[in-house]
Amino acid sequence: MSNCDDFSTMPTTFDGTVRLFPLPNLVLFPHVMQPLHIFEPRYREMLEDAVVGDRLIAMATLTPGWENDYEGRPPIYPTACLGRIATHVQLDDGTYNVLLMGLKRIRLLHEFPPARTFRLATSEIVEDQWPESPDEIGALERQIRQSFLRALPMLPDTQEPLDNFFGSDVDLAMLTDIVSYMLDLPLADKVELLGESSLVGRSRRILAHLAAAAEHEDGRQY
Repeated sequence: MSNCDDFSTMPTTFDGTVRLFPLPNLVLFPHVMQPLHIFEPRYREMLEDAVVGDRLIAMATLTPGWENDYEGRPPIYPTACLGRIATHVQLDDGTYNVLLMGLKRIRLLHEFPPARTFRLATSEIVEDQWPESPDEIGALERQIRQSFLRALPMLPDTQEPLDNFFGSDVDLAMLTDIVSYMLDLPLADKVELLGESSLVGRSRRILAHLAAAAEHEDGRQY
């Protein structure tokens, strides 16, 4: 692909139909690049279909109890993250290594009856709801940045340089999504953060999780 804008923006032809890639242990967020190894035949077919089409895949999350019907069509949470394939490499054994860029929250509306080996659904984009006050936006950004920096020693895999993460071009929407992805939280909490379209509500949830993590690290009750 020619440049980053090719995979970090929504295709203008998107009609709401999505290929579903449901996993039991991953919640993808917008603004996040996710590496994937795709090996199941049905999901290899899904990827190949996406590559010759709009390059879009909806990362969905399986609800508890998925083990009873994993090979079928186990239930999934209604909020998913629409991602666009940035790169894909087919390995000698036919499997794929993929980088998927999270683009948008989506709400799954209706799943189509089985017609392919992979699952298809209709969806609608869920846009972020911004606070009206620029002062409130700025205050939330500062609180999250400060709380996140204090929590860095408690978080895994955060030792890489964070200059870009804290750059001026990172707005509240991007900040909350990246922090949500990086936080070491139970899956249900991550699903809640993905489902929260209000930036005020999402910010408050994140600040509560960061405060709880700090209190736990200090050995206090909360």
